[in-house]
Amino acid sequence: METTGRRLRADAERSVRTILEAAERLLSENPGATMEQIAEAAGVARTTVHRRFASREALVETMATSAWQEISEAVDAARPHTAPPLIAMHQATANVLQIKSGWRFALGTLPPPGEEAARIYDEVMAKCDVVFTRALEAGILRPGTDLLWARQVYLALISEVVHGSPAAGPRSADDPDALAALVIDTLLYGLAPR
Repeated sequence: METTGRRLRADAERSVRTILEAAERLLSENPGATMEQIAEAAGVARTTVHRRFASREALVETMATSAWQEISEAVDAARPHTAPPLIAMHQATANVLQIKSGWRFALGTLPPPGEEAARIYDEVMAKCDVVFTRALEAGILRPGTDLLWARQVYLALISEVVHGSPAAGPRSADDPDALAALVIDTLLYGLAPR
């Protein structure tokens, strides 16, 4: 993790991670939280936060970059280029659901703030497109499927799982595999009987 272009010492890296986690918790509850409130929630001095992050915007950009880097690694772990497309789609979905639930604020803005986060986001979308293209070629998606629309619906389903209303009923929040199966099943078959 880097915040100023150079590698941090292990203790400084832990301090930054603590600040990012506290900022995520606090900003998810109160998007108007100040740097001082974030420092207090992280259990560090205000000067420590300001030394690591020049501004609130820099903190939010670092949060987004960290979150999107985790998403990118989670998608890579699903082997989008080599695993059978349905397996890659399921595994990437389960992995992403786990990460998105911990970064609701940081991942809540599209496009993500900052050049680095936006670059990583674009890479993730390209990997998603690879899986959808492979799914189309394998006959998992019907011929002529608009892949951009399919991706948009897929991402909306993931967002609904993470951010949806609690009134929607139980979702087995502790079971990302069950949620991933629900997302993929809904994407591929909708609500019609099979």
